[in-house]
Amino acid sequence: MRCKPIVVVSAVLVFPFLVIAQEPVKQKVFTHADTLRGSITPERAWWNVLRYDITVKPDYETKTITGKNRITYGVTKDNAGKMMQVDLKEPLVIDSIILNHKKLSFSQEGNVWHVKMPEQKQASKHSIDIFYSGKVHEAIKPPWEGGWTWTKDSLGRPWMTVTCQGLGASIWYPCKDHQSDEPDDGASLTMIIPDTLVAIANGRLQFKKENGDGTATYKWAVVNPISDYCIIPYIGKYVNFNEVYNGEKGELDINYWVLDYNLEKAKSYMPPEVHNMLKSFEYWFGPYPFYEDGYQLIETSHTGMEHQSAVSYGNWYKPGYRGRDGSGTGWGLKWDFIIIHESGHEWFGNNITTKDLADMWVHEGFTNYSETLFIGQVFNEEAADAYNAGIRRGIRNDKPVIAKYNVNDQGSGDMYPKPSNMLHAIRHGLNNDSLFRKVLRGLNRTFYHQTVTTQQVENYISKNLRFDYSKVFDQYLRTTQIPEFDFYFSADKKKVIYRYTNCVKGFNLPLTLKSASGKVRIIPSEQWKSLLLKGNEPELFEKTAIEKMYYVDVVQTKGDK
Repeated sequence: MRCKPIVVVSAVLVFPFLVIAQEPVKQKVFTHADTLRGSITPERAWWNVLRYDITVKPDYETKTITGKNRITYGVTKDNAGKMMQVDLKEPLVIDSIILNHKKLSFSQEGNVWHVKMPEQKQASKHSIDIFYSGKVHEAIKPPWEGGWTWTKDSLGRPWMTVTCQGLGASIWYPCKDHQSDEPDDGASLTMIIPDTLVAIANGRLQFKKENGDGTATYKWAVVNPISDYCIIPYIGKYVNFNEVYNGEKGELDINYWVLDYNLEKAKSYMPPEVHNMLKSFEYWFGPYPFYEDGYQLIETSHTGMEHQSAVSYGNWYKPGYRGRDGSGTGWGLKWDFIIIHESGHEWFGNNITTKDLADMWVHEGFTNYSETLFIGQVFNEEAADAYNAGIRRGIRNDKPVIAKYNVNDQGSGDMYPKPSNMLHAIRHGLNNDSLFRKVLRGLNRTFYHQTVTTQQVENYISKNLRFDYSKVFDQYLRTTQIPEFDFYFSADKKKVIYRYTNCVKGFNLPLTLKSASGKVRIIPSEQWKSLLLKGNEPELFEKTAIEKMYYVDVVQTKGDK
């Protein structure tokens, strides 16, 4: 996904290591093209994608591709007089579109192609074959500036892949390029490549065929719904090793694909990280969501992305993020950031997918928080608390986390650490990990293989944690304000008086403060409240300890003047 230089806003996140002065955020002016890309237009509304069957033949020397996508779709309402919107970005061009052996007429409007469709009845099912070709957009700085990557491995051999989250899959194949419509019956990707290379994609290999002309054909497929930006080719000098993991849902096939000269290194490095990841995330989130398609970890030339059942890995076989710790605590250097973070997206992003790019915090915030949960599971809760507080240095508060709807807009890069800190605060205030875990698992079960809105997720959490967190979500997702928790003691320290300021009206984040000496739970509001204290309970109101647990500014005041 495209991003600003100091914060990586993609499937991976590198927290800024220096705090710098912020320039004012410019208001983006949205165009008709943004609406066509980001909304369910009338030409998209009448049909539902059931399956993609993509074939692509890349030419490494000319950086061009030729291909075909068979789109199988269901008609959700009569389409009399309707056009079909198909997305394919320039400079690629559509050569022809075939339905029932007949060519359809079409016109181009920038990156949108309007296809004249015959009348089709509601509940009917059809397939069109779209043939396309041309110079494909090349990734400038993958994965942050997406497109097709044409590069070489360290031995000078061709190495190719694609990154297109946010930018959109229409950068390399024609599709209905909107997150809300995933192919219900899965997808396949067939790649025709030089027979000296190996081609990998999502799911399971269907066949490999030597063509006798210096090329080979590989076909891969998934049976589960999949976001179009997650369908990805990997082409290079790959070798494979595999294993079977006994997971919560049974036997899970795991395949590791690495460059041939990294095989021995990968065999010792990758499996322990993957096992720890699966053990932790299946505990917190429920079974891995794609047992039918298996789990693959595939070496790539960029840092990494969360491509469903085919997670890309480019972390140089080093802990941290290529040897760095975004939290500044040291805990980020004890595990492989890419394996953990990108695999976390299998639950949040790939299993649960947002309908609109504006709600990407559901993908990135929960997955960022999966790192904290992982640390708590593998190491200890003190380490998890320290890590979660440490990643706040990546929060810029430059603009709200949730962006504009229906224009393919994305919010602040804060969508990673800020919602993570919000979720950690909710967990600490709740002080009931059993219930908190039940809700995380319930999200993945209730919205299994579905596209959702932020409101569905927010409502589910409030309902199942039995507390109205709507104003907490508003505060952290829709404003740039950091809430302030003010308090002071009575002269004898037998009473504490407290409130919230710098917050949305109705902000009500519960605070549970505890130590070996005691525990108190309060629900501050904008009005002063008070609580009688006993014993050593005044010691719980310690600025550093509170701020470590909760993303609030703590101010001990002298009360109202």
